[in-house]
Amino acid sequence: MSDFPMIATERWLNQVFAAKAARNGGVVRRNLRDVEREVGLDWFRHEIRRRGFHAVENAGQIVVFCNNAPVRVLC
Repeated sequence: MSDFPMIATERWLNQVFAAKAARNGGVVRRNLRDVEREVGLDWFRHEIRRRGFHAVENAGQIVVFCNNAPVRVLC
């Protein structure tokens, strides 16, 4: 079995969370279809929780809040 899929998965995740917005505690947005194709939703959710972040999904877009502050839905 090749390690390539795991390496590609880690590379993709590192790229997402290395974005300037993520490093500065902002938000990153990814298409749900891309997440499912690249790493799988379960693994992506695991990584978000592991980092202490929060995320929401709407209309096929996932918005990750790259900090541990509470998230409120305003309306």
